[in-house]
Amino acid sequence: MAFNPIVDDSKCAGCEECVEVCPVDVFEMQGGKSVTVNADECLGCESCVEVCEEDAITVEET
Repeated sequence: MAFNPIVDDSKCAGCEECVEVCPVDVFEMQGGKSVTVNADECLGCESCVEVCEEDAITVEET
């Protein structure tokens, strides 16, 4: 099963928590916001969802 992590740019506060917590480096900061750069590596653990206080991240099964 594959996963697709999505960052809602309008909600992202740029705290970098998702970048720090992701065990496989799915996210990186670009222009002060988190961006999904390695979606293929996502494990579906949803650590990013749990740590995001802005509810800006969702992980969909594909």
